[in-house]
Amino acid sequence: MTYLLVYLFVINVITFIYMGIDKRKAKKHTFRIPEKVLLSLSFLGGSLGTLIAMFCFHHKTQKAVFKYGVPILLITNFFMIFYILTRYY
Repeated sequence: MTYLLVYLFVINVITFIYMGIDKRKAKKHTFRIPEKVLLSLSFLGGSLGTLIAMFCFHHKTQKAVFKYGVPILLITNFFMIFYILTRYY
């Protein structure tokens, strides 16, 4: 269980940082982080970090795939974590 919590913390911090970097790059009009990467990190457990970053940085909040997709991924992540915890711990 400790490994799972550490993994979730790390993936969410990484995702939050990536969103912050992408926001900074957007302001400077430089090469951006692909949305596929940001959504993949969300799918892999970083959806909470993405959602928090969306509101902290006011980034990707108008894009439908983020506006609706990330909360759905958060719910999906929650159920996956719940399943893992009840099944294996």
